[in-house]
Amino acid sequence: MNNRIKELRKGKKLSQEDLANVCEVSRQTINAVEKSKYDPSLELAFRLAENLGVSVNELFLYKEQEG
Repeated sequence: MNNRIKELRKGKKLSQEDLANVCEVSRQTINAVEKSKYDPSLELAFRLAENLGVSVNELFLYKEQEG
C-alpha cells in the first residue's frame, strides 16, 4: 500500500518528529510508514490523516498486486 505521508508532511513543513509527536508515536514509526515498511493501525491511520488535513482514502493509495 502506497501513501502520501511524506509529501503532505513536507507540504505542512513538519518534520517526522513533529508528526510523530502529534500522533503519539515514535519518529521511527513515521519513517517506517512513509517508506511502506509498516502498515499503521486503523487508529494511527486516522490520526495521520487528521493531522495532515486529509481523509484516510486520500492518504493511503491501495494498489492491487498482480499475479
